[in-house]
Amino acid sequence: MFDFGSSQAVKRSGPRGHFDPWLLVGLIGLASIGVVMVASSSIAVADNQHLGSFYFLKKHLIFLSLGLVAAAMAMRTELKLLEKYAFHLMLLAFVLLLAVFVPHFGMRINGAHRWLNLAFTTFQPVEAVKLILVIYVASYLVRHRESVETRFLGLFKPVMVAGVLVLLLLAQPDFGSATLVIAVTIAMVWFGGARPLFLFLMGLPLMPLLYVAATGESYRLKRLTSFMDPWKDPFNDGFQLTQSLMAIGRGEWTGVGLGSSVLKLSYLPEAHTDFIFAVIGEELGLAGVVLVIGLFGLVVWRGLHLGLKGVELGQRFAGYVAFGISLMLAMQAIVSVGVNLGALPTKGLTLPLISYGGSSMALTCAMAGVLLRATFEITRAMDARQMATRMPAAVVAADVNAALKQREAEAA
Repeated sequence: MFDFGSSQAVKRSGPRGHFDPWLLVGLIGLASIGVVMVASSSIAVADNQHLGSFYFLKKHLIFLSLGLVAAAMAMRTELKLLEKYAFHLMLLAFVLLLAVFVPHFGMRINGAHRWLNLAFTTFQPVEAVKLILVIYVASYLVRHRESVETRFLGLFKPVMVAGVLVLLLLAQPDFGSATLVIAVTIAMVWFGGARPLFLFLMGLPLMPLLYVAATGESYRLKRLTSFMDPWKDPFNDGFQLTQSLMAIGRGEWTGVGLGSSVLKLSYLPEAHTDFIFAVIGEELGLAGVVLVIGLFGLVVWRGLHLGLKGVELGQRFAGYVAFGISLMLAMQAIVSVGVNLGALPTKGLTLPLISYGGSSMALTCAMAGVLLRATFEITRAMDARQMATRMPAAVVAADVNAALKQREAEAA
């Protein structure tokens, strides 16, 4: 999977790219921790539903395997192909988000239209939309670089596209993903050179919309008020957060031991999905929490660093893609961890690469594959520049040697 010499159209003497090893370590580490923690946190849930102790673990491994296949395919796909079809992919994103409202095809679960019924499994379109959005905005920034940097209307199209996506997500409703979409779009456009004042003016009309969306429904308003003081109503509105805080508090420094969590036994809701970080805190303690946050920090740092390098080297699309995906993973992880720690209201976002999830896991792996491909093309560009700087010195040395040999021949 990692040997590109036989399949890529690159001469053996030409520039070579490679996948960033630190990024690989971070991604593999998070996925490995995810397998262990899904196994630990889902046993009680599966038993209560009479599905068999390892039902959720088996499904998690299946979707992780599908995700690894998708990641391998993404790692072998030139980014210029994604750039070419960015607009078509965005049209597909709109179709997918509208499809959840189609009777019998879209599924309504817990009052939300977020899933598609594929007969053999369910699919959550927003997970694909996250990757498509990054690809589309990156493509736009490459094609309209000057307009984005100098004109207010240069920001209109990407922000408008993100705004339509937000409206469709709020209609489901999915407030957490909607916030993620608009935040990543604004950050990518800023990275592309947009003036902060233009971004502020463009995003200003969206603020009232997000406020109305956050407070328009009674259950969302309860989430906002309960996270401020969850102990005021610990058995009703504040139940999720109080159980999460107790789980993390029980872990102390080194945890109660893998598999020994008490709060996951029907006390902590969604222990294997939204609140898996709380189970990590209880079973592995502060050490486990620091390890998980450190791995996320490593992935995001390498992605942002190489994204900046890509822009500097002229690999703008690869650089913007690396920046956007890194930021998407970072913000989702921050929200998930913040919810578990009581720093943010409950949003329903999973912890990337760790939480149990079907389409979420598979498409997060695909996103990681695209990120790795971006690092491959950026390091290939770095190698090409190094070869170009070494070339003149090599040519001069060859000319000097030729001249010396000619003088020796003339003297003889």
